[in-house]
Amino acid sequence: MSLLAEATLPSDYWDQLSTVTLVVRIIVGATFAAHGYKHIFLGGKLAGTARWFDSLGMKPNGMIHAVLASATELVCGILMILGLLTPLAAAGYVGVLIVAAWTNHRPHGYWSDSGWEYVSVLATFAVFIAGVGPGKHSLDWALGLDVAFEPLKAFAVAVVLGAASGIGLLVAFYRPPAPAGTDA
Repeated sequence: MSLLAEATLPSDYWDQLSTVTLVVRIIVGATFAAHGYKHIFLGGKLAGTARWFDSLGMKPNGMIHAVLASATELVCGILMILGLLTPLAAAGYVGVLIVAAWTNHRPHGYWSDSGWEYVSVLATFAVFIAGVGPGKHSLDWALGLDVAFEPLKAFAVAVVLGAASGIGLLVAFYRPPAPAGTDA
């Protein structure tokens, strides 16, 4: 930022931005953590989530994917709330949401009535937070980790690591069932 632009900003500009970032981190993190919590402890719990992964075609065993996806959602959501290891937490979002978008939401099109609109927005928020940084109200800031990544590097870590993990998982383990009415 140029000195001229910096001089025109209110003196508490960065404090305000950190507060806004904190609120967004809490909402996005709580959303993701709650989703993982739901898969582990509510409804059909892990067994039901495992059956669902099996029905989507996740091999060799839906329980493996249920545990890993649910734990990733829960842990990365909590990390996002805390603002800890933020680019890595965002990468976790991207990886899980790529798999969700491809296996479950893609057949329904884009719009949020079961489509991939929602997962794309959640992943976008996560990588945006990684890029702008978690702000002053974060453990990354308190531990001095906020300067470990410049904005474009943090954004790239979230996108590239997340996409590589999600796409890699799909290539290695996704074997969709044959469409109804066809011979397998």
